[in-house]
Order: sequence, then structure tokens, then C-alpha cells
Amino acid sequence: MATNKPIGDNARVGAVRGRSQVFNPVTGLWTKRDTQTGRFMNVKTSDNTPFKGVRKEK
Repeated sequence: MATNKPIGDNARVGAVRGRSQVFNPVTGLWTKRDTQTGRFMNVKTSDNTPFKGVRKEK
């Protein structure tokens, strides 16, 4: 029988709120943005996959 993870293990369940991501075709990297201010927050440089759980902009 499956069990829930322990509380406090820093495992997120569901989507990240207040964030979006966009692909930069010039650099080939994904960039995370704040939806309230529109400021760029983070760039994922480790691999070419998008951020997990963050919605994508068109």
C-alpha cells in the first residue's frame, strides 16, 4: 500500500505559483520569470530541460 511522504521533506506537490518560464532561442536555455513583476529570476544552465512544475509562456 502506498504512503504519503513525510511532512517537511521539501517535496513540492503540484504546480509552482506565481512563476512562468520562457525558452531563449539565442542561448538555448530556459529562463524563469515572476508573474507579478515580470522580472527574470533564474536561468537553468545545468541541462536543456525546462524547470519542473513551472508553466510555460507562449
